Amino acid sequence: MSKGLFISFEGIDGSGKTTQLELLRQRLEAEGRSVVAVREPGGSPVAERIREVLLDASIDGLNPVAEAFLYGAARAQLVAEVISPALDKGSIVIADRYLDSTLAYQGYGRGLDKGFLNQLNQMAVSGTIPHLTILLDLSPAEGAVRRRGTVPDRLEQEGLAFQERVRRGYLALSCQQPERIKVVNAAQLPEKVHEEIIYLVTTYLKP
Repeated sequence: MSKGLFISFEGIDGSGKTTQLELLRQRLEAEGRSVVAVREPGGSPVAERIREVLLDASIDGLNPVAEAFLYGAARAQLVAEVISPALDKGSIVIADRYLDSTLAYQGYGRGLDKGFLNQLNQMAVSGTIPHLTILLDLSPAEGAVRRRGTVPDRLEQEGLAFQERVRRGYLALSCQQPERIKVVNAAQLPEKVHEEIIYLVTTYLKP
C-alpha cells in the first residue's frame, strides 16, 4: 500500500477541473505538503505524445476502440512513470482526469462495452485507484458557455448530446461508488467550489 494520497478530478469539459486542481495544489503546498499534479491524457513525455493524437481536432474517424486503447496506453505510462513513484514517496498526487473519464466518455459517451473498459482500466492502473475522486457536476449547456471563445479539441467538438451522455455516466458512476466519488456542484462560484473541495480533502489528510 502506498504512503501517499491520490485525488482525481472528473467532470465534463468546462466544469472547472483544471482551475480547482490548481487551487487545491496551491493550498496544499502552502501547508508544506509534497504535491504532484498531473493531467490526462498526458503527464509524462510519452503520454503527452499520445495526448497530441487524442485531442487533435483535425483527426477524423478515430475508431472508438482504438481511442480507448490510446487512453489506456497513456494512463499506463503515467501510472508507471509518475503516479506510483510519487505515491510511494508519500506525496499527494492530484490528477486532472483518470480512469473514470474512460468509463464516462468511451463507455457512456461512445457506447463501448463497460466490462471491456473496466478490464482495460485495470490493466492500465495496476491497482492504483484514487482515494478520493471529486466530480465537478455541471450542465453541458453551461460548460459550452464557459468554453466559448476557445478552440475546441476533438472531444469538445462532439456537441451537447455527447456531453450530456458523459454527464449522466459520471453521475451513474458516483452512485455506484459513493465512498470514493463525491459530487460537487460546479455551477457555484469558484471560491465556494474550492471550499467544498477542501472540506472533502481534509478528511483524507494526515496531520
